[in-house]
Amino acid sequence: MINNKVADRISNIHSDIRGPVFFKALEMEKQGQKVLKLNTGNPAAFGFKMPDSVKNYLIENVDKSLGYCGIRGMMPALEAICEYEKTKGIQNITTDDVFICNGVSEAANMAVTALVNAGEEVLIPSPCYSLWTNSVYQVGGNPVLYVCDEESNWNPDLKDIESKITSKTKAIVIINPNNPTGALYPDEILEGIAKIAREHNLVVFSDEIYDRLVLDNLPHTSFAKIAPDLTVVTFNGLSKSHCLCGFRCGWAVLSGETELRAELRKAFVTLASVRLCSNAAMQLIIPTALKDTEYTKQMISPGGRIYEQRQVVMDAIKDIDGLSCVKTQGAFYCFPKIDTKRYNVTSDKEFAYGLLEAKKILIVAGSGFGWNTNDHFRIVMLPEPEQLKKAMYEMGDYLQTLKK
Repeated sequence: MINNKVADRISNIHSDIRGPVFFKALEMEKQGQKVLKLNTGNPAAFGFKMPDSVKNYLIENVDKSLGYCGIRGMMPALEAICEYEKTKGIQNITTDDVFICNGVSEAANMAVTALVNAGEEVLIPSPCYSLWTNSVYQVGGNPVLYVCDEESNWNPDLKDIESKITSKTKAIVIINPNNPTGALYPDEILEGIAKIAREHNLVVFSDEIYDRLVLDNLPHTSFAKIAPDLTVVTFNGLSKSHCLCGFRCGWAVLSGETELRAELRKAFVTLASVRLCSNAAMQLIIPTALKDTEYTKQMISPGGRIYEQRQVVMDAIKDIDGLSCVKTQGAFYCFPKIDTKRYNVTSDKEFAYGLLEAKKILIVAGSGFGWNTNDHFRIVMLPEPEQLKKAMYEMGDYLQTLKK
């Protein structure tokens, strides 16, 4: 007789962003306590509004989204995405290579399902957004973490990547700009990863959801641009750049002059057919959103909210003894480090619990991103500058209570 219990693979799946500390925060809110949630990159929760261009187009055209659409997506949206990715330097792609999904989460799950067999390995950065490890676990694969080096601006350690490759390695994930560190990878790092992928016949999953949220006028290079010969799946969307998280707007683009690309495309078609189609109302606004570049530029320019909020956090960290942080270059996260020689912090999760209870501030422990030194945590830099200043002061105040 079959033992009725949940699948074993579920035991490895987790999301500390919405994990035990998060549920503790919800309990506190039920009791009437006000909690500042710095755990989730959800701009709408901090007063960010959708672009007027998007709102107006949706209101005028929403009836066009009532029925099922094509399994890849609506043609105007597919064309807009294809043209956008071509401007990023991705070569020889058509709308047949584009799959619109319910967020990058669904796109990642489809890609991993299409490629990875049970027992096979996928190289994933550490620290890393847990979507990627969870997607691999869901198909019975094994995520293998490679190190991103804090001493080198959180860039991937190429030697460590090379050392982690085995006969079971199928793909490598890069997240650029990175969540949770905010690192932006230089071309020489991307070229180094391409060399490794080429030598070991690896597929590259390039998560570029934050490519339009790059600060200080720094350039972002799409991985597929520098590796047109490799099988690459590029992931992107509008959740962050246009503050549309609830729309669940993401996509995957397949590129590379390889036979495997054609096989992956067939597999994506099969998986897309099973789920019928992604949210059609979301797809309506993709062409309009991608044309509205000023909305995003305003946020990341001096005087814009993301630019100014990053500055507040970076300045505050400098003023807190025993706290340090590599300056973020993209996205809206930072990944500070606690000096455990100065402070009595032996568990990053206990630190997160303590901060929540003492100061009503919710953060995510670094171990929730596959980091193993118990001395880091992620801050979401989305509240208004004055609210962030106050939160950083309270963090510093709490740390003083942990002084050795």
